[in-house]
Amino acid sequence: MTGRHFLLQHVELEQFGEQITGLEVIGHLHPFGEPVGADVVSRFYDSLGNTLDYTYELEGDTLTIWGGPKGSPAYFRGEFRDDDRVMDGAWVYPGGGGYDSTMTRR
Repeated sequence: MTGRHFLLQHVELEQFGEQITGLEVIGHLHPFGEPVGADVVSRFYDSLGNTLDYTYELEGDTLTIWGGPKGSPAYFRGEFRDDDRVMDGAWVYPGGGGYDSTMTRR
């Protein structure tokens, strides 16, 4: 995005047999009159009308995406491979739910 302050991610996925499209805006929060936040966060808008917030954490080749604030019981954890073009991991939900996920950069 112009200014290089945010990453825009266009999403096309199938989840539980349903096609979902969306747009995610990823970056550091910088509320008016306040300093730039330390965490990388995002807001995702999907074709079903959902608005979801996430917090990102990258350690080496391991990416954790928390559903909401860091430390949330809902999160994705995955590893980059194939020259960082593929991310394999799984979403974990409270109560034992979740699913495997593979993301591919085009």
